[in-house]
Amino acid sequence: MKRKQPRRVARELALLSQNQMGKDPEKISEQALHNIVLAAVRTLTHEVEETIENAAQELTRGRDRLLSSETRATTINSARTMISEAVELTQTAMNRLGYAVDLPEFISIANQEEVRGYAVQLLTTIVEHRQRIDDLIRSALVDWNFDRLAKIDRALLRMAVAEMVILETPVQIAINEAVELGKRYSDEEGYRFINGVLRRVSKQLELPSSSVRA
Repeated sequence: MKRKQPRRVARELALLSQNQMGKDPEKISEQALHNIVLAAVRTLTHEVEETIENAAQELTRGRDRLLSSETRATTINSARTMISEAVELTQTAMNRLGYAVDLPEFISIANQEEVRGYAVQLLTTIVEHRQRIDDLIRSALVDWNFDRLAKIDRALLRMAVAEMVILETPVQIAINEAVELGKRYSDEEGYRFINGVLRRVSKQLELPSSSVRA
């Protein structure tokens, strides 16, 4: 397995565990690495369960549409679309299950102290500056309601804004890392949406772009 840079592993952990770690920065700072990993795996497991359930519902709807049809082309095409969506959802679930299996191994071959340190720094920063971070994201949204964003997209945006604004990570690195995670965990258009919002945040704040380690 290809070795990942500790900060990239930390970002992935912070993204996936963010919604399960609570709102007390002191408690978060005391968490052992295995607790953060467990929270991340639980998030992925929940995502897999939801995705499989949605796929099953699409398959059932497609089957019922076919059984009740009179072989009209529009009905058959509609059923095919439902079944195709179910297949795509199942593939997504399989990919996320693979990520859940791979994550502990990535951590085992990384610098675990550095992974834990940066994951905790990200998580505590997001909690301590939540209002400012959320306000910046809201101001950069176009025709979107912040509270109705997908959980994974909200978590990604919060993490990237925390890096850019509070932790002073170079803009291009923060955006690139968020986009790559978006490709793994968001939907097909999600990473483009994330890229656009983050660029608007950086433009509003006139943040400089420079190059340092990821």
